[in-house]
Amino acid sequence: MPALKVQVARRFSERAFGLIFRPPPASGEALAFDRCAAVHTCFMRYAIDVVFVDAQQQVLRISAGLAPWRMAWCRGAQRVLELRSGEAARLGLAPGQRLQLC
Repeated sequence: MPALKVQVARRFSERAFGLIFRPPPASGEALAFDRCAAVHTCFMRYAIDVVFVDAQQQVLRISAGLAPWRMAWCRGAQRVLELRSGEAARLGLAPGQRLQLC
């Protein structure tokens, strides 16, 4: 079970801007959006990995290397994790896997 250090975007500004004005997350870190099933990378300067998770922390879908000016969504997702591009593969994440989030 891969462990990720997760920062949850709670405030409106954190949810609205996500990683747009931030550097990519460090290895082993993610920005999470609760009650979310879709993200966009408009105005982003770099690609990211997007992991869609259900209420039981099970990975539903991974959009690896999502380039700037793209969208991704997943029906049934309750949380979205944004990671550094390539991080999902490095951690061995796969659909069906349960995550340990801290």
